[in-house]
Amino acid sequence: MKTILTLMFLFLLPTFAHAAANLASDDFVGISFWLISMALMASTVFFLWETQGVTAKWKTSLVVSALVTFIAAVHYFYMRDVWVATQSTPTVYRYIDWLLTVPLLMIEFFLILRAIGVSSAGIFWRLLIGTLVMLVPGYMAEAGYMGVTLGFVIGMAGWFYILYEIFLGEAGKAAEATASEAVKYAYKAMRWIVTVGWAIYPIGYVLGYMTGTADQETLNIVYNLADLVNKIAFGLLIWYAATSESQAVTEK
Repeated sequence: MKTILTLMFLFLLPTFAHAAANLASDDFVGISFWLISMALMASTVFFLWETQGVTAKWKTSLVVSALVTFIAAVHYFYMRDVWVATQSTPTVYRYIDWLLTVPLLMIEFFLILRAIGVSSAGIFWRLLIGTLVMLVPGYMAEAGYMGVTLGFVIGMAGWFYILYEIFLGEAGKAAEATASEAVKYAYKAMRWIVTVGWAIYPIGYVLGYMTGTADQETLNIVYNLADLVNKIAFGLLIWYAATSESQAVTEK
């Protein structure tokens, strides 16, 4: 564990130095990139460390949470440099981050259900396909390969499909029927993050790309804060469920 954390730090050290040397004190977007990137890296260390204190069936969930925050942190280091150097939105890096981390977040629902013994392959594939339907058209539209409105409509259909699955579909029913109180609490909070926290992204898409009523500085700060909640808070809920369940097993 110590070796992994040391290698992560050494890998990212040049990026720290470069960004720190160029970050202006009044660049609040750049500052938000800096704060979020460090919070994501700290969360990665925390989740990996906490795998030592949970039972075997919960370790994968915490490792995936660490992967989410680590992948996001690396992309945030690059996005921060792009913003500081060009003062332009790092759209490509943000979507690459989302294309990796959002499917992992959805897989976390499957992993929680697997830990309590009620998962199925269907849940895994439906959630994974839903995330790709939600994300890929959005990127294609912002990159100019698809109409902005069409990309928005298809992406929203993917998001609604995910919401149906985690609230009313097989995943939602399985959690309600057999989960402990700690797991139910975490599961319900996670799906509300997907509902409320993720709503920030389509709202930003409409304001930034469909109507042009929001400037890129505001959009980047809002997106950064949304990622803070949607990635770190999401992982902390999984940590809560994992530690609560593990403690209950230990007490027995």
